[in-house]
Order: sequence, then structure tokens, then C-alpha cells
Amino acid sequence: MFTAFATATTQHATHAENQTKNLAKAAYEVLSADDFATARAEITAWDGYAPTPLVMLSGLAAQLNVDQIAYKHEGPRFGLGSFKALGGSYAAMRVLQRQVAAQTGQAVTLSDIREGRYRDACAKITLVSATDGNHGRSLAWGCQRVGAPCRIYIHAEVSEGRAQAMQALGADVIRIEGDYDASVHLAKQEADANGWFVVSDTSWPGYSDPPRDVMAGYGTMTSEICDSLDQPPTHVFLQGGVGGLAAAVAAGLRQFYGATSPRVVIVEPDRAACLFESARAGTATTVNIAEETIMAGLSCGEPSEMAWSILSQEATDFVTIPDGTVAPTVRLLATPPFGDPVVEAGESAVAGLAALIVARQDADLSEKLGLSDTSRVLVIGSEGVTDPDIFAAIMTGADHV
Repeated sequence: MFTAFATATTQHATHAENQTKNLAKAAYEVLSADDFATARAEITAWDGYAPTPLVMLSGLAAQLNVDQIAYKHEGPRFGLGSFKALGGSYAAMRVLQRQVAAQTGQAVTLSDIREGRYRDACAKITLVSATDGNHGRSLAWGCQRVGAPCRIYIHAEVSEGRAQAMQALGADVIRIEGDYDASVHLAKQEADANGWFVVSDTSWPGYSDPPRDVMAGYGTMTSEICDSLDQPPTHVFLQGGVGGLAAAVAAGLRQFYGATSPRVVIVEPDRAACLFESARAGTATTVNIAEETIMAGLSCGEPSEMAWSILSQEATDFVTIPDGTVAPTVRLLATPPFGDPVVEAGESAVAGLAALIVARQDADLSEKLGLSDTSRVLVIGSEGVTDPDIFAAIMTGADHV
């Protein structure tokens, strides 16, 4: 039934320290319950807030011989097309809150920023970031809402459609030669030189508040998931990237479910597997990206140290997938053959589902991941159609775009 996946090759690494799945401290200390609660209180007060759908793929679950597949579809999120709307825009407000308070010597609340009480002050604070697309779009949207200038750095392979979406939200978009990690370093360098403020989803020594706020914002999505399920998943398959999404979801699930939290499986492109290599090395490890992956949002060679501190304790398994699994999975969701609801997803959204499909066709990999006919699997559909041209090419049969 899944002939498009028949030749897929997958690497798997098990993080030996986590075989007992003892409760880990980082899930409670790096991102506290208060961090998540503060973010949720703010984000749910935004105009247009609504929980995104948790789609049950019952037909596909039956075909894969698992009990349940729950797909969190982030395409409708605030009209921005991805879960990133929860992170970058919230972190921007937190940066502005701190800076305005420091400049004015007054107590400043998030509602003060949201409701425009310090709009003139915000207009003098420039926020910058590097992005593969979705984080920058979220930051640009957040800055537009409160009147702050925004500069976004993109690398050579970011699609023009994604660049234009950020420009439409008022951002100055600077395209560089090189990859995502090069754009991260340039954004930091120019921010330091000009007195701007970086709002990044990745951390480094001495820089932790905005990445923590980004991940706290993602916790709103996890709360919606937990509120929708009547029992915990047995597994959660999470996209890699720098690790912020995976760490936030893993921490949120751990805080909600405790000892019954699901087994955490990290999924990355085989062309950008920094978390996989970190698991093998036992420490946060940077990899060189020789060739860009179709999963643009996951094309990251340097992990977030803050995210890794959580994942090193919470994640049990690390899997890489080839690009050839992506387009068939996008088409499977958009034209479901087993009676499931139609889901239009972007390239990075389907990584976890693609890995699950591959694993259920490989008895050895299924066994290593502890998958069986009783498994209840949660996957994060992290984006909808954030680039219509790429989606159209995939739907017409292209496997590489």
C-alpha cells in the first residue's frame, strides 16, 4: 500500500541513558510550569486565538496497525500557517516588555505591550532574527501588531514565496549567501553592532531568555493537545530542527502526564541531523549541511543548547529520514486514501508521520521504537501550506522541489 516508501532508508539511534524513563529535572526547570502558564494566558488573549485541530487519522492508523494516530494540524494558527506563530510573536512581546521597563523604569505588563500603551517606545526598538521562513513570519507579525521595527535574515535556499510573506508583514528581509546557521550568526553580529535585539528560537552561551520564551509559547499547543486527549499517547514523533519545538512539547507532555508521558522519538532529515549526532556523541553537536533538505524548516546544523538540555533527558529515540519520504506523505494527507480528513501540510510538517510510516514497514525499526498494534501515536503537523508553489509542485508529483 505504501510503495512510495518501500526504498526509504532510515537511521535510528537510542539514547541509552533514558531507557528507564525516570522523571527528568530539565523538563520542569528549563521550562517551568509558570513559563508555560504565563505564555498561555497571554496568547489565548490575542485576537483570533482558537485551538488548532487535533485530527484523528483512524484510517491510516488501521493501515499501519497502530491503535491511534493523532495529528496536530497547525496550518490554521492565527492565519500564519504554522506553530511558530505561538513562539516568535510571544517572545517579541517579552523582549519589548523587558526593554520598555528598563528604559522607562516602570512596571510594564504584557497587556500594556499588546494594547499599545507603549507603542512609541516599541517603535524605537528593532527586533531581528534569522529564519527558514515560519519563525520570521511569526516575528514579523508580532512586531507589526505592536509597532516595532523588524529585520529578518534568510539564507540562500529560503523560497521567494516565504520571503515575500514576511515582507508583506512589514519586515525588512535580508537574504545572504550560505545556510541557516550562517544567517543566525550574521543576525547576531549585526544586532550587536547596532543595538538591536535578537529574537531567536535557538540559544547559545549568555543568550537564553528569548529562546525560553519561544518554547514557552509553543506550550500553548501542547496544552491544547492534552486537553483534547482522553488518555496519554504512548509515543510522540517530533521534528528536530534546532530542537525548540521538540523540547517544548516533550517538557509540556512530561509536566502534564508525569510518569505516563509518551516515549519521545526525534525525527530529522538525514541531511541536517544535528540532534541525531548529538545523541550519538552524548553532547550538543554541530553538523555541516552539505546539501539542503526539502524540509526547509528543519535545515539546521547547530542545536539549541537549551533545547538539548531537555531532549538529552526526555528523548529516547532519534531517527533520520531521507527527503524522498516527504512528498508522498504530503500527498497522502492531502488526498487520503483511507477515509481520513483532508489535511494540507507543508514539507516540515510531515516529518514525524513519514518516520512512523517508514517504521511500520520495518519490523526491526518498529521493535526498536516499541511500536505495536496498541500504540497511540501523536505527531505534530507543524505547518500548513506556507509556500503554495512548493505545495503545488508536490501535488503534481514532484518529490524534490
